This record gives sequence, C-alpha cells and structure tokens, in this order.
Amino acid sequence: MVIQGHLIQISKDLLSTAWVHGDPRRVAYPTDSQGHFCGQKGTPNENKSILFYFNLFSCTSPSVMVNLQCPTTQICVSKCPEKFLTYVETQLLYKNDKTSWTYYSQFCKSPFPKSDRSLSQILMDDDCPAAIFPSKPFLQRCFPDFSTKNGTLTVGNKTMFEDGKGKTRNAGELRAAANRINKILDAKSLGMRLFEDYATTWYWILMGLIIAMLLSWIFLILLRFTAGFLFWVFMSGVVGVIGYGIWHCYKEYNNLRGRQNSHFTIYDIGIQTDISMYLQLRQTWFAFMIILCILEALVILTLIFLRNRIRISIALLKEGSKAIRYVPTTLIYPVLTFTFLSICICYWAVTAVYLATSGLPIYKIIAPAGQCKHENKTCDPEIFNTTEISKACPGAQCIFAFYGGKSVYHQYIPTLQIFNLFVFLWLINFVFALGQCTLAGAFASYYWASKKPEDIPPYPLFTAFGRAIRYHTGSLAFGSLILALIQMFRIVLEYLDKRLKVLRTRECKTCWLSEPGEVGTISRAAAPESQNNISKFLQCCLKCCFWCLEKAVKFLNRNAYVMIAIYGKNFCRSARDAFNLLIRNVLKVAVMDKVTDFVLILGKMLVTGCIGVLAFLLFTERLPILIEGPSLNYYWVPLLTVVIGSYLVAHGFFSVYAMCIDTLFICFCEDLERNDGSTEKPYFIAPTLHGILNKKQLVPQKQKE
Repeated sequence: MVIQGHLIQISKDLLSTAWVHGDPRRVAYPTDSQGHFCGQKGTPNENKSILFYFNLFSCTSPSVMVNLQCPTTQICVSKCPEKFLTYVETQLLYKNDKTSWTYYSQFCKSPFPKSDRSLSQILMDDDCPAAIFPSKPFLQRCFPDFSTKNGTLTVGNKTMFEDGKGKTRNAGELRAAANRINKILDAKSLGMRLFEDYATTWYWILMGLIIAMLLSWIFLILLRFTAGFLFWVFMSGVVGVIGYGIWHCYKEYNNLRGRQNSHFTIYDIGIQTDISMYLQLRQTWFAFMIILCILEALVILTLIFLRNRIRISIALLKEGSKAIRYVPTTLIYPVLTFTFLSICICYWAVTAVYLATSGLPIYKIIAPAGQCKHENKTCDPEIFNTTEISKACPGAQCIFAFYGGKSVYHQYIPTLQIFNLFVFLWLINFVFALGQCTLAGAFASYYWASKKPEDIPPYPLFTAFGRAIRYHTGSLAFGSLILALIQMFRIVLEYLDKRLKVLRTRECKTCWLSEPGEVGTISRAAAPESQNNISKFLQCCLKCCFWCLEKAVKFLNRNAYVMIAIYGKNFCRSARDAFNLLIRNVLKVAVMDKVTDFVLILGKMLVTGCIGVLAFLLFTERLPILIEGPSLNYYWVPLLTVVIGSYLVAHGFFSVYAMCIDTLFICFCEDLERNDGSTEKPYFIAPTLHGILNKKQLVPQKQKE
C-alpha cells in the first residue's frame, strides 16, 4: 500500500508538472520559422491560420529526412495562393498594375509599399518568395493544387511554369519536390471517399451492431439448452475429419503402389524446394497416415477417459447461461469498462501531449545544399543574419525545429514519458481487475443463494461494484501493478530488440564494406555473427519467458479476484488460496478451460459470421428483392467496420460469460471441499451437476431451511 501510495502521488505530480510546462497549442497550430503559432487568438497571426512555404523545391534536400523540416522560410498567411506569379513579374507590372504587387506582398514576411528591391536582394534577405503557385490548404498548410488533365499532371491547369529564378519547371518536378506531400493529398482523397461511405452507411452499421448484440444475448441464453449439443457435434466433426484424412492417406498410399520411383524414401531424395516431389512417395503418405491414426486415437481416448469432466464442464456452461438470465444487468458492464478505458486512454494521451510540448522553441541551422559544417546546430533567429555562419554558409537559414530545453526537467522528459506509459498500463489493468472482481461478486451471489432466484440479493451487480470499490481497491491495484510491471519489461525487451537489430545492420555493413585484401576480414565478420546469434537466443528466451509469465499472472490474478469477491481477503492470501484450489482440481481446470474456449470461439464466429454475411449481401447490393443496398465507393469499408464491431460486441458479451464460468467453477470446487451434502453442510450446486458427480443426493430445500 505504501508503494501504491507513492506511485499515485508521483502520477499526480507528473500530470500537474506536464500541465504546467506543456502547451498543446504546439500540436494544434502550425508553427512558422520564427516559432509563432498560426491562427492563435490574441496574436498578430490570429487571422493567419495557414502555413506557407517560400520555396517548395528545397524540400528535396537530404536535410529534410534528418531534421524533419523543409529548409525554407515558412510564414503564416490568411489564404493560399490561387494563381501563378513571380517577383520579377510584379516589378514589370507595378507601374501599370499595382494590384499584382498588393496580392503578391501578402505572401512576404512583412508588407512592402512597392517592389523596388532587386530579386537578388529579396532572396538574400529572405523577405519574399521568388514565385507563388496555385495551392490549396490541407492540414493548415498550403500544398500545390495538383490535378490530371488528359493523363498529364498539371498545377493550376499548367504543365510548365517559371520558378521566379530564371528556370522553367514542370509539374513533375514540383511533384517530386513535394513527394511526401502528394502522399498526404492522396490520403486526403481516399479519406474523403471513406467519409462519404461512412456518411451513407452509418445507420446500417449501427443496425448491424444492434443485431450483433441481440444475437450474442440470444446465444448466451440458448447455451443452457445447446452447449452439450454444440460440443459433441463439433467433436464428432473433428473425429470424422481425421478419419477422412486417414482414409485419404491410405488411398494415396495404395494408388502409388507399383509406380516408378514411388518406393524411394525421403532420405533418398534429400531436401527439395518442390513439395510435390515428396507427395509422390509412398513413405510420405504412410507417415501422414500413422500421424493421423495416433492423433485420432488420442482424441478418442481423451473423450472416453475425460467424459465425466467434460460433462461437468458442459453442465457449468449451462449453469452460466442460467446465471446470466437471472443477473442480466451484468451484460451492460462492458459499457462501463469501455467508459473507464476511454478515460484512461485520454489521461495518457493528454499527459503525453503536454510532456511532448514542454519546453522553449529550439532553432537550428538548415542549409538547402546540406553541405554546411554548422548545419543542425542551434541558433538565434534574431541575430543569425549578423553572424559569421550566414556568410560562411550562403543560403543557410535559422529555422524553428522543435520544443525543448536544457533544464533538469527537460532532460528527464523521456523518463517521464516512460513513467506515463507505465501508469497507463497500470490503470488499464486496474480497470480490467475491477470489472473481473465486480462480475465475480455478482455471480458468486447467485451461486451461494440457497433458493434461486428468491435468495439472490437485489441489484447484485451494483452491490458487488460498490463492495469492490470500497473494500478491495488496494488488492486490485496491487494485482494490476504486478501485471503492469511485467508488461513494461516486455515493452523494454521489444525496444531493445529493435535497437539491437539496427546495430546489427550497421555492423554487417561495416564488415562487408571492408577491403577485400585486408587480413582478418572474415574473422572480424564471423565474431559479430556468433555474438549476434547468442544475443538473439537470449532475447528470444527472455521474450518467451516474460510472455509465459504474463499469461500465468493474468490467469492467477483472474482467479484471485474471484476469491477476493467471495471471501474478501487480501490479494496475496486470495492468490495463494486460488492457486492451491486449482492445483487440487488441475484436470477439471484444463478440461473446463478448453471446453469454455471452444464455446466462446464458436459463439464469436457465429455472431460475426452471420452479421458479416448479411452486411456483405447488403453492401454489395445482392439483396435487391428484399432491400436496396447503398451505392458505395468501397463496400469493404463499412463491411469491415460491421465485422470488427460485431466481433467486439460479441467479445464484450462473451467476456462476461467467461467470467461467469470461472466464478461458478471456483465456487463449485469450494462447495465440494467445504460441504458434504449433509443437513448441516448442504451442497449449493445445481441438481444436474450433483447427479453427474454421483455424490450424495441433494438435501431437500425444507431440510436446508
């Protein structure tokens, strides 16, 4: 509890510190070369919400990939250029037509009364662009207005234009200069079509999700009558499919008798890339037949020797369906879980944004040619033109790069981001733990009721939720903290793995680029290779171990929360008791898990498949007789949305059912160990379960009373 208190206090300090130093406007608004926000209220740029690039051709510089900034002046404007115009043209037209200069000057750093300065002086002072092109705003930035005319790429209906520096350019050059921008434009066009499809089909999508919810509810209710039928039909199908495979292998084995080269063994032909060569050998089909026979025997023997435990599992599945019918409010709990998860995600995202935007504007030197020795160094834009660097690197500019600082706080921002991620994992696991404990408490109240449904307490879900919040918050937080630590270790391992892959790539390039005549090149190349193999092996072992550990802890936590809901003990004692109980019933646990997993997977497939087929027929307009489908650009967009949404809806319903089965199973095992069926200690299990166990007959309800 002390550790949890410290972590909670640190989380509060983290959030308050991030909110004090952070500024989300740096993400919401584009920033010009001077670090000023475009469109921010109360500033000179309030009516200038769009970012304009002076020379888009300079975006082909290699420094763009290094600094993630286009090495050209960027200013805030109220609208994007709508026509072609160069600075030289405005000078020629100034005497007869001053409107051209008035229009052109709004794309300069500051308005000029007239265009009496030379082009070289304007470019040296970097006050105005050499030329402007027709553009359109997107993501609050001016992008070239590309279009296709008769199969030819154009900008503003022109294929050739002047760049203002004496060169004639074509639309292809500008497109190459703005290659990454074009990808964004293509994404915009795709996004508009997707938005149109969603706007046309939103009510069909909503209707599909409602139908999925109803189907999930009906499936859970009908499991009381169909669980055994579904399981045995499926297992009969498995036995039948394996039997068909055995017959097919024997048939192929018999047909190859007497054929040329069919008597060869796999050892004779060795390793071949053509798989069909192995299928022409009798030995291959004989091996397949033996494997399938062994598998068939294992399945049949498992069904024979574990039939009673399978019957118990099926009876528990039916009892779970009955419990949900008596406590139907549990089916709405996934909505509350979704709400809590949304709050946690918002907390993490807001804190991350505030941390990322903490700091002061940092300016760096960027040269268009990318050959300045001072490039990527920090600078001060107010005095940059008066320094020796501007003379040593002609064309270099001092441009805003990012937000940062050199204080202790700014140095620890990456560490704070990592801690923010850890807190996010902890909160997410706590939400899941709260849901599991709440549902376990509701279903446990159903199981331990002597008369069902008369003795079930009123509002069992809300009562269990209040009990979990009031008495078990510390235990749930401790269990989720353990799981969050393991998940954080896994994330760190994945990060280290990616970093090591980058280092290995660099080492391999260094080894292979060594001179051919150099002595010891092979030995130096072989040493890193052996070290890489060892590191890969250790990484795989660690990743596998932590994956298994996370699965084991999740399983133990889930059952510990059930014990907490039943007895109200702390996390450690509940986890110990749950572990010992499961060990004493290990075969029942294994069978129960597999049968439950099968039923849940089958239910999700049925719900998702039914909704998916109906959505496919509707969105592809293949039901014209029954209903007319909408006309779409991409029918797969709403189709995938409906399919994924239906699966999530079914998963939410069946997760409640899975928690119900786990709770009833724990209560069932506890009931068998605590009670003996006598008048003093009657069983609480259902009559169907009692009959399967062949125990003492249930004590009549009158004797219980």
